[in-house]
Amino acid sequence: MLPGLREVYDAYVREADALPSLPGPLQAEVWASAQLGNLESAAPNARARRAALADLIVCLRAAATPGARAFLRALAAIGPAEGRRAAGRAAAALGDVPEAPWAESLGRVVPGQVWLIQEGPLDGDRLVCEFRYEDAGTAGLHALAVRLSHGDVPSEVVIVGDVPALMGAARQAMQAELCVVQPYDPAAVGRRLRAALDASALEGSGLPAECYPALALARHRAALLPG
Repeated sequence: MLPGLREVYDAYVREADALPSLPGPLQAEVWASAQLGNLESAAPNARARRAALADLIVCLRAAATPGARAFLRALAAIGPAEGRRAAGRAAAALGDVPEAPWAESLGRVVPGQVWLIQEGPLDGDRLVCEFRYEDAGTAGLHALAVRLSHGDVPSEVVIVGDVPALMGAARQAMQAELCVVQPYDPAAVGRRLRAALDASALEGSGLPAECYPALALARHRAALLPG
């Protein structure tokens, strides 16, 4: 275990106690993504990030609480690829620990419409990708919204829960000639987002701090797009 981080991992375990009471899988994924964002933003390099993730999984397995199991399930579903299998095994080992009611829905989403919003030559492209949870209908609708500046460097990464409100505001702005809103090729967006959000591409890039909380979930969603 990385020296000096035991208290950090213990804090994650305590905070995870509230995880099973969240209303649904999206809220749980957003919560888990924010914790992963904290780890990634604090890690000096990819090796340290991977080590911290491995240590966190070990601590959650040892805690054996409902919150720890829910966190492990979320890590197995939407966490960094290199830790998903270990997180899944750790969660499965806690079979006697109560499961969160939404655990089986974690990460099980399908892509929908993709939009390109352009507000001006200096604002870059805002890519909005809609997703739905399998068998959840419109109740599971949400979106990944990423603003890419010059060179496809992310300047904004957010998860949007109220997609109709987002697109309604965008269309009002378009009617006022403040932006352009148009459907975009999902395969082209998938390629752009996967390249832009790749951890190796972001290392040392000066990614804004406010982008980190949604980063893990954004990578998961981008990986589901074609292309």
